[in-house]
Amino acid sequence: MKQSINFLLTALLLLTSAAAFSSERQVEDYSRTIDVFKKSPEVQVYFDNSYGFAVFPTIGKAGFIVGGSYGKGQVYRGGEVSGFTSVGSGSIGFQIGAQAFSQIIFFQDQRAYEEFTSGNFEFDASASAVAITAGAQAKTGGTGTTAGASAGPATAKQAATSYRKGMATFVHAKGGLMAEVAIGGQKFSFEPLP
Repeated sequence: MKQSINFLLTALLLLTSAAAFSSERQVEDYSRTIDVFKKSPEVQVYFDNSYGFAVFPTIGKAGFIVGGSYGKGQVYRGGEVSGFTSVGSGSIGFQIGAQAFSQIIFFQDQRAYEEFTSGNFEFDASASAVAITAGAQAKTGGTGTTAGASAGPATAKQAATSYRKGMATFVHAKGGLMAEVAIGGQKFSFEPLP
């Protein structure tokens, strides 16, 4: 009996240590993803004028009637990483396929930044995005805006956008095919740098 208790205590200690170790996240180099968005002149304006932004290099999404998505990213303020973020969503309805995309969310001011980094931020159900391919336009509604981003060269024509509720969202299709793409209902978590 005593050996069983010692074994359980040791296993519990190892699991707790592993969880603590895995929760220590490291700042990663997301410059390649950021550069993809900077190639668009319309998006460049946001890099120049926003209070900060959150970037997700890859959000994976899959569904067959029931679907879900997940991705990890970093939040920037003043050009420096201020913390880590993750996004997830679940959905039910007509959907089939899988895809991967990058996403960036710009914060117009400190209020919008603080709203996002408050711990649990969520886009409303009306938020949506259209997957884009080279030379195509994208409409993102993560904040109800129309936005442009391109999977192709910077010469692709993009739609104008503006902040809505202090945020502007852009997506960049990386691959896959899905009959539906939505960012509505996305839930974000935030963990500040230690």
